[in-house]
Amino acid sequence: MRVTLLEMSRKKHSKQEIEEALRYAEERGWRVAVGGSHAWGKIYCPYNDKGCRCGEFCIASIWSTPKNAGNHAKQIRRTVDNCTRHGARETAEDED
Repeated sequence: MRVTLLEMSRKKHSKQEIEEALRYAEERGWRVAVGGSHAWGKIYCPYNDKGCRCGEFCIASIWSTPKNAGNHAKQIRRTVDNCTRHGARETAEDED
């Protein structure tokens, strides 16, 4: 298994399913920031503009001890996949 620089630059999540979802987000350009008051960390959309999520920037909290780690991991992937700017970019690339 090859370890990339991104994986070394942050603390790993203790739940494997969530760690895999965080890697999924990072591969799509999302930034993972560890730390916060009540959350393990947050993920931030790479586009970060007013057109994203109807004026609210794509930011999602990552919980350290979710009730169901598998469901939380699915929620993280869903947030990444449903980013309105990302979807618009993929559609534009397909049309070219």
